[in-house]
Amino acid sequence: MMSKKFQLTILILLTFFFTGEVIHAQETTAIQGRWNLTVDMEGQEAPSWLEVKLSGIRTLVGYFVAHNGSARPISRVNYQNGTISFSIPPQWDDSDRDMIFEGKLDGEQLTGTITSSMGKKHSFTGEKAPLMIRENPPKWGKTIEIFNGKNLDGWHADKEQNQWEVINGVLTSKTAGANLISDQEFEDFKLHVEFRYPEGSNSGVYLRGRYEVQIEDNKGTPPSSIYFGGVYGFLTPNEMAVKSPGVWQTFDITLIGRRVTIIANGKEVICDQIIPGITGGALDSHEGQPGPLMLQGDHGAIDFRKIEITPAR
Repeated sequence: MMSKKFQLTILILLTFFFTGEVIHAQETTAIQGRWNLTVDMEGQEAPSWLEVKLSGIRTLVGYFVAHNGSARPISRVNYQNGTISFSIPPQWDDSDRDMIFEGKLDGEQLTGTITSSMGKKHSFTGEKAPLMIRENPPKWGKTIEIFNGKNLDGWHADKEQNQWEVINGVLTSKTAGANLISDQEFEDFKLHVEFRYPEGSNSGVYLRGRYEVQIEDNKGTPPSSIYFGGVYGFLTPNEMAVKSPGVWQTFDITLIGRRVTIIANGKEVICDQIIPGITGGALDSHEGQPGPLMLQGDHGAIDFRKIEITPAR
């Protein structure tokens, strides 16, 4: 039978333990969640994204999206006294060094530096990502043909040299080069797009210029978030609905807040799923704002012949 002195010692230790856990949980609550980051890369703003979440009792883990590439897991996020740090292995950098993230939380703003796997250091600022919840179902407006089938009116390239052209009513990019961005911006919408590509090609459609729906020659492969019909690095289609290269294919996409439904070639492959954050290659990280449609042209050849948007009103 335990003595009263021993029982009291155990009680005191348990009190310290649970009090410490409560303080730790309260301290880490501020950093938990999704963060939209803006990175200064040699004077140019580049978007990035971070998610921090609790795994078990006290360990913080997360996901990170750089200015390019896909969402990458963070095995441990270090956070104490408002200071956050973590490292992750390189993805597309030809290096054997980890990327290092160091930041400081001051109120609602996160600031710090990212040291790339190539050794370059970039400063960043960040703010909590908006939930983008819609209280009421949308009322749809009039459908807009944002590609007129004649020329590039209503569109602009993201580089000085623009390889996009219209040939016999088809919007075409024969080689990798610039991305094409709509002049109009949209909030919630339904999109119908028809496209084709040659064997082995890779492209995509960026919703609001921030969320890439992947277009790629993946016939014969299992579905993946980085393959045809996926929201790049985040959402995996429930089946691979891709057709053979060289034939016309379709996406019918509904985006309401963060919620997306994707019908690929007549098959519903993603049903009302939440997009956690921006994907690599996004135009910016300002998720709460309307954004344009962006057609990826910096990877491979691609054709579009019909692009229609029905915006919410």
